[in-house]
This record gives sequence, structure tokens and C-alpha cells, in this order.
Amino acid sequence: MAKRNISDADKQSKLSAAVLKFLCERAGQAFNYKQVTEGIGLKSKQDRQDVQDALYALLDSKLIEQGIAGKFKVPAPEDNHRIRGTVDLKSSGVAYIIPDDKDTEPDDIFVAHRDLNMALNGDIVDVIVTKRRRGRQPEGRVAEIIERKRETFVGEITLTLNSASVHCSPKLLPGHDISIIIGDNDHFTQDEDGTHLFIKVGKEEWRIDNGDKVVTKITEWTEQDRNPQGIVIDILGRSGENDTEMHAILAEFGLPYSYPEDIERLAETIDPGITADEISKRIDMREVTTFTIDPRDAKDFDDALSIRKIKDGVWEVGVHIADVTHYVTPNSKIDEEGFNRATSVYLVDRTIPMLPERLSNFLCSLRQDEEKLTYSVIFNLNDEADILESKIAKTVIRSNRRFTYEEAQEMIEGADGDFKDEILKLNDLAQKLRAKRFKAGSINFERIEPRFEIDENGKPLRVYFKEAKEANKLIEEFMLAANRKVAEFIGKNEIARGKRADVKTFVYRVHDEPNEEKYDKFASFVRRFGYDALPKKGEDIGGAVNRILGETKGKRESSLIEMLAIRTMAKAEYTTHNIGHYGLAFPFYTHFTSPIRRYPDMMVHRLLFSYMNGGRSVNVDKYEEMCKHCSKREILASDAEYASIKYKQVEFLIDRIGEDFDATISGVTEWGVYAEINENMCEGMIPMRDFEGDTFFFDEDNYC
Repeated sequence: MAKRNISDADKQSKLSAAVLKFLCERAGQAFNYKQVTEGIGLKSKQDRQDVQDALYALLDSKLIEQGIAGKFKVPAPEDNHRIRGTVDLKSSGVAYIIPDDKDTEPDDIFVAHRDLNMALNGDIVDVIVTKRRRGRQPEGRVAEIIERKRETFVGEITLTLNSASVHCSPKLLPGHDISIIIGDNDHFTQDEDGTHLFIKVGKEEWRIDNGDKVVTKITEWTEQDRNPQGIVIDILGRSGENDTEMHAILAEFGLPYSYPEDIERLAETIDPGITADEISKRIDMREVTTFTIDPRDAKDFDDALSIRKIKDGVWEVGVHIADVTHYVTPNSKIDEEGFNRATSVYLVDRTIPMLPERLSNFLCSLRQDEEKLTYSVIFNLNDEADILESKIAKTVIRSNRRFTYEEAQEMIEGADGDFKDEILKLNDLAQKLRAKRFKAGSINFERIEPRFEIDENGKPLRVYFKEAKEANKLIEEFMLAANRKVAEFIGKNEIARGKRADVKTFVYRVHDEPNEEKYDKFASFVRRFGYDALPKKGEDIGGAVNRILGETKGKRESSLIEMLAIRTMAKAEYTTHNIGHYGLAFPFYTHFTSPIRRYPDMMVHRLLFSYMNGGRSVNVDKYEEMCKHCSKREILASDAEYASIKYKQVEFLIDRIGEDFDATISGVTEWGVYAEINENMCEGMIPMRDFEGDTFFFDEDNYC
């Protein structure tokens, strides 16, 4: 018995030595246990298990490293000089690695297709610089994939049998070995067309038709494979059907397209909680004139306005926000789901809520003639919209009327209706607040956005334009004022009221100053249209942008110039490190007014209530990570919304192929020119291959 143990130990030692030798000879390259087994000349299932045991023993001894997807390696000496960054994959198959630390590595690193090491667009990777020639961009190769941007991919099924495509739409049963996903985007660059993912049937119950749109997950991708392998994890439906395509857009961006039933059921058990005891803890404003103004199809009313006259020339305006955190407790299942989603997503034909419907559309929604618990910022203003005093408090309200923006706008323009005097006064105050904001340097971006009238099947019937009018601006201005006041209350340390300065961790909505180099390029470009975008005496960049936007308004180049001006600006984001909001010209700003649809607002509500009741400052690192998560989810939601608009534009125009339209050039890239149809704002690309009669070169700096 003992002799057999010694023999087994000796065998394992020799196997470990062979595995280590294999990896050392290929230092810097990563292999999974199957590849190592084959590499050292072994084949059986037991051999694979033994090699896997040897790899983990070497890992425990710190003789090798483990990377993503169960791959092992011995670091190469040059690995000490790695640069970490994000893959920006181009349609040609090459990529640029954008370094995380632009201070120490300002240049993007070019990586040829053969050196991507199976990295995909958006992945975080370590790259080794192999060439750094004077006057040229550094070149390198991907050494390791640190984090995949995404695990799931959406595509359309093409069934295969014995490597031949089957076009007669059979069912895919466990007897079929392989099918091919035709990806919606260029994620897989190993094939010439960059679209194939081989999959195997994962469950017997899958019944997949040729042409179905599905969600897949990569399970294996080795250096020897031209294409990754994976499994189907969900069937979205037939390509071209409205629900299928909307769900595909959400899945493509890693966003949920349904709500977990167990959490919906949990929400159904929540009590409204508007008891006499709870009301006694709040300011009772149920008798004050209060109403909501929202889009026609809105159901989640998370803000309301109240107004009453205090005395001649002084008005009390209440900005009342749904007290969502009264119902959603920290670390509960509902809270965890809300945080993971971080935002509601608004596609052309549907809303994907952050919170269960019972909360978002019923308990928390400030519906007409229903008592609701709210968190409020209450202002006293004079007739010139100067804020004389303000307070932040938990309240209870009762909305007297639910207005659409159109109904409120009609009264502003002269029509009669309920609470007309109150709406006109609020509009007057809002316009004065707005004028003060622009005088202080706030930038006035007002892009007109296309919207669709759709039928019961989701088919777009017509395109109309969403343009912000006074009613929209009325609500916007008081929401901005409330958000600003809450941020100042914490950021300016007013909560200490003369006591020891105590900088508390808080969630801010920040917007950095424009990049001067980008703005100089923008100014150079608009000069070609006869505009001077450089700041004049007494102007900053914000003032110059407002002037240019005013001068171009109504002209055919206005949309392009406004889009380019937006691109010169930094992106707004959530963070615990306040740098102010450049676009609004606010030194302190946060998001407080939409907790039904934005998780950062819930974070702000909780922190504000805690600090107002003597709570200690929370851990800054934890909240900074939460802020980063919310910022990322916000971008994904925005991208999905944009994708749904683009899809509906295509669907709207598909019956009009062959017709001529007047259009304006809206963008120029190395692969083609974008044009926006004037009558409906539908935008499409004219590829360079359709330009005949000459050779063209892309001038990136001058957009031509």
C-alpha cells in the first residue's frame, strides 16, 4: 500500500514537472488544462483530470498564474512591463488599446488582429508594447484578458448539419451537434465576416428554429479555434418581431428584458404605510395645491410641485419627490435588484423599470387624488425668483391633478384649465430661474429628438419631434433647483451649522471642464461656416457655446454643430469626489428627484436622511464603486434607447426604399458618410464603396 502511494506521488511529481516545463517553454502564453494535456502528449479523460490537479498544485505553489476562463501560464519577463487598458475594436479587425492611466501612457496602443489573443471589443486587457518607433503609434500584443466586457451575445440562428447550412427551418434537437450564431455586431473577429459563434444544444427542451434570435454564452475559446464555442441560454423569438427585436437590443447591451417574478411577488406584500403615526413624523402638505406634469404615457410619477402664496410677493414652492427608500430597505432583495439595474430603461415602445411595478407605478407613484409619502425641498421665492430660504423635509402630499406636458403648455399659451393661475406663476418663476442660470454660465443644449407613433404591434406609423417647450422647462428648472440645494446642503457643510467642519461622503453628479484641444478643433471646424467659437472678452467656453448655438438655431448646420459641441464636452457621471457641474455652472449638484428610475437618487435620499439625523459618514471607497456601477449602467441604458430609435427608423423607412429625400450630412467617418433625412430625422450611412469616380481620404480633424 505504501509502495503504491510512493509510486503515485512520484508519478504526480513527474507530471507536475512536465506541465511546468511545457508552460515555461511558452512563457507569457496561457493555456487551459485540455491544451496542456495535449501539449505534453497525453489524451485520456483521466490524464486530463491529473493535469488539472497538477495545474492547481502549481498554482498553490505560486509557480504559475491563472487568468480568465481557467487558463494558466508562467509569466514572461516582459510581462513586468505591461500596460492595462480597454480594447477599442475596429471593423477591420485591428484594435487600439486605450490605457487606463493616460498620464503615464498617453498614446493608444495599436494591436494587429493576429495579436489580439481572442480579446473582444470593450474587454479590459494587459498589453505588452513590442514597438515604439519615433513619430509613430506604439504597437503591442494582448498578453492577458483581465475582464470580459460581456459574457452573453445576441444573434440569429443558422442551423448546420455536417458543416452545411440547413435553410428549410428544421427544429434543432439534441441530435444536432453544431449551429452558428450570426452576430448582430462585429464581436467575433476570427472569421473573415467576423460573425460566427459555434454553439451546442444546452438543454433538451430547447426547440430552436432556423432564423430564431437567441442569447448565447461563450463556454470555450482556445488559441487553436478560429471561432468561440458556446451554448444558447435564452430564446428571444423570431427575428423581425417587435418584442424579439426590443428584447434583443436590451440583451445586446447586457440589460434585463424581464423582471424576476419572485421580486415582483415580494413587492406585492409591501404595505402602503400611510398611517397616522407616520404622518405625524412629517410635514403635512395634503391641503396645499399640488400637481404633477409628465409625458402622456408616463405611469411612474416621481415628482410633483406645490405652490401657495405666503404673503405679497413671496411664494412657497414645494418640490416633492417619491419617498422610495421608505419602502425599499437597504440590502433587501428588491434593493439589490434595483442596484444591479441602477436605472429604468426607456425604449421606443416600452419602459423596463428599475423597481417592481407595484412600487414604480402604484405605491411610490404620485398619482392624482392619492395620499403619498414624499421627500421634499421647499423654497420660499420672491417675484424675481430669488430664493429667500429653503428647507428639506419628509412630507405627505395629495396631488390635485395629473397634467400632461401638452395640457400644461396649452394653458401657458392661453387656454383655460384647472389651476391655470398656479401654472402660470410657476412658469414665470421657472423662466426667471432659467435666465439666472444661463447668465451664470449654464450651457443651453436643446436638441430636437425624433419620437414615433406606433400601432399595437409596435410598427411605427409616423415620426414626430420632441421639442422642449415652457412646460418641460418649468419642471426641469425646479428639479435642477432641488438637486442643487440638496448637494449644497451636504457639500457646503451647511449641515454642521457652525460646528466642526465635517466633510461627509456623498453622491454627486459631476461634469468636468471641456478638453481644450477638442474644443480648439471644434472652433476651427465651425469657423468654416462663418462662426467664431473662440471665447470673446468676458466669455468662457460655456458662454461661447451658448452664443454659437444661438447663432445657428434654425439653420441647416445647427444639428451638426450642436452634436459636435456636445462631443467636445466631458460626460457627466456619478462620484463621491465633487468637482462641480460645468454644463450647469453649479459648484454643487446631485440627483435627488427621480428615485423611482435612478438608483443614485435612492443613495442620495438615504445619505441625506442619515446625515440630517446625526449619522456618521459612510465609507467613501464603497460608495465610489457604487457610483461607478451606476454611471456604467446609465451609459448602457442610453445606448439601448438610441439603438431602439435607430431600429424603428429603419422599420419606418423599409417600405420607402427607392424614394428620394432631402438630407443633411450629419457625420463623416473613415468608413462612410452619415446623412439625416430632413423631414423625419432618420439617419443612415452611405458607405465609402458607394462613392464613385475618385479616391477619398478621411480628414478626421475637419470632419471631411
